[in-house]
Amino acid sequence: MSKIIAVNAGSSSLKFQLFEMDDESVITSGVIERIGLDESIFTVKYNGEKIQKKLPIPTHKEAVQLLLNTLIEHNIVSSLDEIKGVGHRVVQGGAYFNESAIINDDVVSKIEELKSLAPLHNPAHLTGYYAFKEAIPSAGAVAVFDTAFHQTLEPRCYIYPIPYKFYTDYKIRKYGAHGTSHYYVSHRVIEKLGNPEESRVIVAHLGAGGSLTAVKNGKSINTSMGFTPLAGIVMGTRSGDLDPSIIDYLIEEIGMDIKDVISMLNKESGLLGVSGVSSDFRDVIEAAQAGHERAQLAIDIYFRRIIAYIGRYFIALGGCDAIAFTAGIGENSAYARKEIIGLVSEALGIVIDDDANENGEGERLITKPESKIKVYVIPTNEELVIARDTKRLLNL
Repeated sequence: MSKIIAVNAGSSSLKFQLFEMDDESVITSGVIERIGLDESIFTVKYNGEKIQKKLPIPTHKEAVQLLLNTLIEHNIVSSLDEIKGVGHRVVQGGAYFNESAIINDDVVSKIEELKSLAPLHNPAHLTGYYAFKEAIPSAGAVAVFDTAFHQTLEPRCYIYPIPYKFYTDYKIRKYGAHGTSHYYVSHRVIEKLGNPEESRVIVAHLGAGGSLTAVKNGKSINTSMGFTPLAGIVMGTRSGDLDPSIIDYLIEEIGMDIKDVISMLNKESGLLGVSGVSSDFRDVIEAAQAGHERAQLAIDIYFRRIIAYIGRYFIALGGCDAIAFTAGIGENSAYARKEIIGLVSEALGIVIDDDANENGEGERLITKPESKIKVYVIPTNEELVIARDTKRLLNL
């Protein structure tokens, strides 16, 4: 019996899933939110039950200890020694890591070095690592990098057309994100296609954050996020792609500070910025249906930014066998899927199956047999990828 816990430590949160790896079943899962605030929220699911507590949790160290104490108190594990491995999601691995890695001093040093590329994430990941290392010293630890899947991009896709020294001296290049999700979803699609030797898949990871990736023969060849997750499509609060001269204009003509501009582009833009209603897609849809013009405009922009990348990647792949929708919006909004596919259906010969799209559940095909491109809904499972890599690397 090999138990592995997959951990995703954010700046103020800690998500987890404990797996029994013999059959890859989920023993328990949950999240600790609002770490560092007076009223933190601890939610754990076990045996079909949901337990939730509100209490002060000052740091990630206390969060980890609370989680592990709960596992013992509820007999989810009889001893922490049953947990043989801890898999940590790490957002930024830079160009150092093209696959997951057992965490040692060198790996820690590189994650630390790259914190300027993911200041809200990498430091939190290391905090989570140290907390689990102290609590379960007998368990091995593995880092699973969000950027690793995109290390197969060629220089012509990841080098920016600015003076080359900024790449060589300062590591400025496209790194992408959501790689663990794109890897899982694209490979599930390839399995559903019958594991052909050659395949062309476009994955649309659409949530509060969002990105699209072109996957050829199982490898990422381009992705919409860039040096940071700010690039690409419109998101909940992120602007996505825009003319960089806007930044200079905001500073010189309006008098904004550069840090305020970047904060605005990350936290006040996207669906929230255009609609003025919310960053949550469901709220924006509801407002649009009630006649709110800016909410409708935000949705229209959102969809058109997505199809621009679908078209771009269709050309880059030399065609497309399948498109997959995943993440919060991609998995749960039949409306979003129908509208996005509707905008490209004539050009790409896609025929959607409305019943499968609107009434189906879980993994499924949502196009009719005559459709030239298959479209799937594939719920992402980043935690399972983390657990599998942890088991493989630790030889559990």
